[in-house]
Amino acid sequence: MPSLEPEMEDLLLRTLPELEQEWEGATAPEIDAIERIAGRPLPRFYRWFLTRMGKSMGPMSWAHVDFSAQTVLESYAKGDVTPLPGFLMIGLHSNLAMRLHYYYNLDLPARDDARVTRMDPLEGPAGASDQFETLREMFGRSVLRIHRMDKLPQRCNGWFEVDGGDVCSTLDPIMSRLGFTRPIPTGLYCGLYERADAVLTCSDEPRDEPESQVFYLGGEDEVALRRILGAIAMASVQVEIRDWTPPLP
Repeated sequence: MPSLEPEMEDLLLRTLPELEQEWEGATAPEIDAIERIAGRPLPRFYRWFLTRMGKSMGPMSWAHVDFSAQTVLESYAKGDVTPLPGFLMIGLHSNLAMRLHYYYNLDLPARDDARVTRMDPLEGPAGASDQFETLREMFGRSVLRIHRMDKLPQRCNGWFEVDGGDVCSTLDPIMSRLGFTRPIPTGLYCGLYERADAVLTCSDEPRDEPESQVFYLGGEDEVALRRILGAIAMASVQVEIRDWTPPLP
């Protein structure tokens, strides 16, 4: 059966080959029960995620957030999370005192997915903080940052800014010329780029203007990273480096 998310599966299984033996999907009744809570068809990406990893995310698991179907259903059944029109809790933070759980805003669909926000269920949407335009982007950035970039010898981070435009549309042709590919579909608020020796991510909250974004870049050494950033700066992108990891001498 063809995958609902071939680009995402390719990214995950290239980056984490062991994942295919460790992920485990939710049952069809669990997925149907979550859809009843949502009160509408689930986004295609979320249905793929639940089918592949709704029981166990294997090495993709987050340390303090449980995205499992069972936890979603139990949270609603116990009243720990109350139904909110247009919102679906998809990730429970382990620190219940913090209560900043992950939700879909199903009224803001994008690319067969939907906006991800964090909110305290007691405060409701008034206290929500938008995170990513799609769950696909959130997981894609996490995989590239944790399982590829953090393993590269030299990293840096900072800000990109483009006057009168948006960062990602400006970066796309530059990164292509530099030999980078875009592993999954992204929008104006998240850019994900990779090649064999380097990884670049940039993103910002989807409610903000896309002219400025935080970037993280990893590669072989300082010289390689400065060459990449220099090519980006030559294309009218303002580049500000904040930190180097490990620190430069």
